Amino acid sequence: MNRPTIADLAEEAGVSVSTVNRILGGTTPVRGSTMQRVQAAAEKIGFYGLGAIEDRMRKSAPQYRLGFLLQQSSREIYQIFGRQIVAAARRRHAEVVEPLVDFVDLLTPENIAARLKALGRECDAVAVIAADHPVIGHTIRDLREIGKPVVSYITDQSAPERAAYVGADNWKLGRTAAWLIAQTTHQPGRVAVFLGNHRYQCQDVSDASFRSYIREHAPHLTVEESRPTHEEPAEAYRMVTELLTKTDDLVGILIVGGGISGVLRALRQAPETRRRNIRVVCRDIGPETRKGLSEGLITAALCHPLEASSDQLVQTMIEAIEQGEGAATMQRTIPFEIITPENV
Repeated sequence: MNRPTIADLAEEAGVSVSTVNRILGGTTPVRGSTMQRVQAAAEKIGFYGLGAIEDRMRKSAPQYRLGFLLQQSSREIYQIFGRQIVAAARRRHAEVVEPLVDFVDLLTPENIAARLKALGRECDAVAVIAADHPVIGHTIRDLREIGKPVVSYITDQSAPERAAYVGADNWKLGRTAAWLIAQTTHQPGRVAVFLGNHRYQCQDVSDASFRSYIREHAPHLTVEESRPTHEEPAEAYRMVTELLTKTDDLVGILIVGGGISGVLRALRQAPETRRRNIRVVCRDIGPETRKGLSEGLITAALCHPLEASSDQLVQTMIEAIEQGEGAATMQRTIPFEIITPENV
């Protein structure tokens, strides 16, 4: 079988032979979208000069270095976030995106702010998952002043200088969690709510909307005061164990922060007759959540679709760079997925 020629490539891509020659020669400008079309056609037909086309694209494409400040390197869910972000950067064809993923284990505002500032100095734009705090807001403002946009991811920041928010609609998420617990719990009882920290906007908004739904539609349920876990499984385990020991009418648990492994450990130690009457709804899905769903301990997990969220995050950061200072804050809301034991 004869190998594909330049004429074959031009026909497959729907361009002229001279356009293909200009791309291969690299001497005259060619639109990025045209190069992408020729690259796709070269891959499809097995064109021998694919490497030269890809090299031309790399040299002519815009290049960005994007920083991502995630939390708690020891938690698998954040490792998954990091891997998905890197994959999203690699999927870009119109630009060359270099992702720099960093993790913060010490979650004090001062430490997060320092790490955010350091990352911002190295990158063209930065995305951050962090509690909303004035110290972090001050750093976001400082970075904006030197032309480094900051995008809040998963949980929003109140700093008006942030460039964008990318994440779920947390008001809808909280009411959906309440609907799930109310629809699967028919007897009166109490519901416990576990937060990581009251300063995480995504958690606080979900908590408020959860209570709003229960007040409106499920008066037979009593929602207790929110309990902060500080994102620590051991603290979540302690609090659930205490609840199970001191109460006999616990029918639901909403956990919108870290600590799901501690919640599950406490439930596994409870008598089966007790735990089967407790509905658990949590956020996002890692190995522990997946196991809890398969065991039937978790009623539902409300999750960011990680591939779509990561793609949107990278896209939004590039747009923030291109729009420059003075652009309006972008809100990119991504529909969440509902994972149950039957579709996990």
